[in-house]
Amino acid sequence: RTPTPPPMTPAQIQLLRRSFALLLPKADATAGLFYEHLFAADPALRALFPADLQAQRTKLMQMIGGAVGLVDKPHVLLPMVRQLGGRHAVYGVMPAHHGAVGAALLKTLAQRLGPAFDDDTRTAWEMLYALIAGMMLEGAERAAA
Repeated sequence: RTPTPPPMTPAQIQLLRRSFALLLPKADATAGLFYEHLFAADPALRALFPADLQAQRTKLMQMIGGAVGLVDKPHVLLPMVRQLGGRHAVYGVMPAHHGAVGAALLKTLAQRLGPAFDDDTRTAWEMLYALIAGMMLEGAERAAA
């Protein structure tokens, strides 16, 4: 069982929500930049995605927005993320891929948010990603069992 990170503080949740709101006007470009970073870091991951990433970019931003919106409701968020992890395992996502995804996310956030991506905001996003990645890994393990 993957250890659950400590709960986020109300201030950290506010930082997530404020910074995500800054991304929304350029959500598609933000998602496109994320996939550029991801495939540059691990070109083999490109094969796991459709040729046209338009729908995938939309899904990515919806998933991140959902996680940001539900981070203070782990009883709702965590089962959804576990299911997502199980589905991703079927698509060929491996536990080792989560590091590249996290790095691409943080790099994208730093570029898109600029000065708004301060140390406290970075820490909040790192905590959210650790929570999501941990639950997705748990979901993948359950799917494999």
